[in-house]
Amino acid sequence: MTTGPGPITIHIGHDELVIRRRYEVVSILNDILVALWFLVGSFLFFSEATTYAGTWCFVAGSFELLIRPLIRLSRRVHLTRITGSDSSSTVDTTQDF
Repeated sequence: MTTGPGPITIHIGHDELVIRRRYEVVSILNDILVALWFLVGSFLFFSEATTYAGTWCFVAGSFELLIRPLIRLSRRVHLTRITGSDSSSTVDTTQDF
């Protein structure tokens, strides 16, 4: 931590890394759920008797697809809040989960 007449600067390299990893894990789990919903829904469409349930699996999968950008937005807000700087300087675009 650096103090002086100007603003306080806190270097949080390790904490930022922990936060990034947590959001990455949540994003990966969400992607797995998306795949499972669509896979199960696809199998349920093979029979007319289970088409209704398959449709609901596709709806759930679509909802999970909506969650992914919400996870990314939440991560950006969190990192910006803890670093106190613009999100473009705190977010690693090559690993934007």
